[in-house]
Amino acid sequence: MSLAGIDFSQVCDRELVILFQRMLEQKIHGISFSPYVDGQSPGTEISEQQIRQRLSIIEPSIDWIRSFSCTEGNQAIPGIAQQRGLNTMVGVWLDDDLANNEIEITNAIAVAAAGQANILAVGNEVLLRGDLTEDQLIDYIARVKRAVPKVEVGYVDAYFKFVDHPGVTAACDVILANCYPFWEGCSLEYSLLYMKDMYRRAVVAANGKKVIISETGWPSVGTATGAAIPSYANAIRYFLNTYQWAQQEGIEIFYFSSFDENWKVADEGDVGAYWGLWDKDGTLKYQ
Repeated sequence: MSLAGIDFSQVCDRELVILFQRMLEQKIHGISFSPYVDGQSPGTEISEQQIRQRLSIIEPSIDWIRSFSCTEGNQAIPGIAQQRGLNTMVGVWLDDDLANNEIEITNAIAVAAAGQANILAVGNEVLLRGDLTEDQLIDYIARVKRAVPKVEVGYVDAYFKFVDHPGVTAACDVILANCYPFWEGCSLEYSLLYMKDMYRRAVVAANGKKVIISETGWPSVGTATGAAIPSYANAIRYFLNTYQWAQQEGIEIFYFSSFDENWKVADEGDVGAYWGLWDKDGTLKYQ
């Protein structure tokens, strides 16, 4: 389905939902996937059965899956996803727990060596959080690249971190940029223009390397951030604006996120629980 030429600001809610559902029916490029159910969070050991059940809900709508960790059962996600015909961007969670980082790296290399990773994402917003130094991060990236030289290796962070840290950008095979107009307080009206500028800045920093938008999205419920207002209609309009642009420009985007997750409230406030295209129980929200 082509979204070309549609002004979503002029489309009523019912028509927005129809367009949203048709877009999912023809599949989007990829989506961020955490397999947690209500009451679970990082630290919970995830079973393969649960991964299969949660993945079965979203797999008809995507070509790629993005995971976030290679411990606590999450290392099984890539293999299960590939069995279902999905491509995988495999997340390696790094933070200031250096011992756990070693387990993540070891498991990720094993996943890639088994042929289950199309892309390895070594670290997620480590620099934004200040968990590791640039040199530490570059060392992790280099170790993984040496171990699995035939697999593309990148790093995920806010788009501007690839401008601020050219050494990290140079170490990556592919640039994985998070672009969130919402978190920078941009109104829905200007959010697509702002995301395009975020992407452009990452492309300039990449200096010819491929740039993938590894996260973008809009919450459906919660407290506004500046002029960025969460709502049912705004979330759908942002999604459709995003994929209208992705179609026009051939941009690869991993949408955030698969499911609503209550555990995110602790870090992100009330909006943290409402980024999913599906609710916490696995029901498509916009219908």
